[in-house]
Amino acid sequence: MGRHAANPIPGPSRQEHPAAVERPSSRRRVRVPASQTVARRAAAGSLVSTASGDTTGTSVRGAGVPRRVVLPLIGFCASFAFVSASLVNPLAGAEAATTVPGAASVLTAPGQTLTVAGAAVTVADRDAYGVTEYVPPPPPPVVVAETEKPAATPGASSGSAKKSSAAPVAGTPDPGSAKAVAAELVAARGWGSDQYDCLVSLWQKESGWNVYASNRSSGAYGIPQALPGSKMGSVGADWQTNPATQITWGLNYIGGRYGNPCGAWAHSVASNWY
Repeated sequence: MGRHAANPIPGPSRQEHPAAVERPSSRRRVRVPASQTVARRAAAGSLVSTASGDTTGTSVRGAGVPRRVVLPLIGFCASFAFVSASLVNPLAGAEAATTVPGAASVLTAPGQTLTVAGAAVTVADRDAYGVTEYVPPPPPPVVVAETEKPAATPGASSGSAKKSSAAPVAGTPDPGSAKAVAAELVAARGWGSDQYDCLVSLWQKESGWNVYASNRSSGAYGIPQALPGSKMGSVGADWQTNPATQITWGLNYIGGRYGNPCGAWAHSVASNWY
């Protein structure tokens, strides 16, 4: 064996790995106009129809209308039909019957007769109603209770009896007081207790039953407020200090001018003096 055979060179030989040579492709992409494509498809469809025995020469694919044209056309037709149906009034041709209730309006065939015995008439009536205005009831009458007039005291006049109700009851005076002296003198003149009540109210208003009461502005003095006080000297010289002298003079004045103490009290209430 030779030297070259003993040490072979590693790697593929030319027989094991032939060199790959790129060959140019014979196919080329050519753009065909749409009109020629449609014509080719129509021709192909006619050939298929003839081969299958269709003498009309037409088929589904032979129509030659592409799908991208058919679908929009169908959509347009559906939209137009929907819009047209919405614009048309479905009740345009309907007419209401104008026959009078009770009159028969029936189409009869020749030779037939329709007799209506009586027609049903519906009558709707409404009950009448009235409106009454509400009038409030009158208020209940006010009843004023009448007070009983006090009975007249014997010895008193009718005028003094009316005025005696205005004076409050004086009550029983203290023994030895000026009021006790006045009660004895009033009873001695024949006047009742009502006259005593009027006298107590009258002189309580004038002097407060004070023997030394003096009015500086007018000069009146004593329990009966004699004006001037020296007038009481006709009864006694002790007119400035003795209540009996002052009361005696006062009762003489009241009896001569007003008739009784209640008359003097009524004038004092009305005029604020007596």
